[in-house]
Amino acid sequence: MKTTLDISDPLLDQARKIAARDGETLRALVEQGLRKVVAERSGRAKPFKLRDMSVGTPGGRSAYEALSSDEKRALMYEGRGG
Repeated sequence: MKTTLDISDPLLDQARKIAARDGETLRALVEQGLRKVVAERSGRAKPFKLRDMSVGTPGGRSAYEALSSDEKRALMYEGRGG
């Protein structure tokens, strides 16, 4: 379906540059943006989920935890004159 939109010149220029840079059409860029907004506002967008980046065994003690407070302090200030 064809439609006519009034888009500000600076925004249109920026969109054209992005589309050209990414090797896609302005139409594809506009449709992608419109799909994103529609999905977000209709409540169907996937909620953000933070990836698990934890290290080591869950619930296990790390090597750092086994250090004394003096050893931890020495590591924190190592090379910083502390």
